[in-house]
Amino acid sequence: MIVCAAVIGQANNPLYLETFQQGSSDDALRFHYIVHCSLDAVEEKLALPRKSPGEPSDAYLGLLYPTEDYKVFGYVTNTRVKFILVVDEPVPKDEEMRMIFKRFHAAYVDAVCNPFYSVNTPLTSSSFDASVRTIIMTL
Repeated sequence: MIVCAAVIGQANNPLYLETFQQGSSDDALRFHYIVHCSLDAVEEKLALPRKSPGEPSDAYLGLLYPTEDYKVFGYVTNTRVKFILVVDEPVPKDEEMRMIFKRFHAAYVDAVCNPFYSVNTPLTSSSFDASVRTIIMTL
């Protein structure tokens, strides 16, 4: 079950961060901290050399790191926009996570293609939020 979803901009600025777990504001702050800490793991994975020079990079980064209660997964676009999902038990299989991230990325693309959206500003679109919630609830 996904408990938090985040979109992080090129300059590591949060564009969207939503929690899907009932709780106090301390829980929301905890997820902000987890997502922020995951950015170091994303940078480490991006710095790893490719297996061969012409090999295309995989946008899905996989498991970034586990915490005591959650597992954090990542995905990065060609433009260095990062998608972070914090997952509770049971953890979806790797192929399921890839599909979730692809759907999350597609929802992001739809949101930023809006001519009224300013690049690198928070995503406040209600349709984007509804799309993300639909993706999360289909698990």
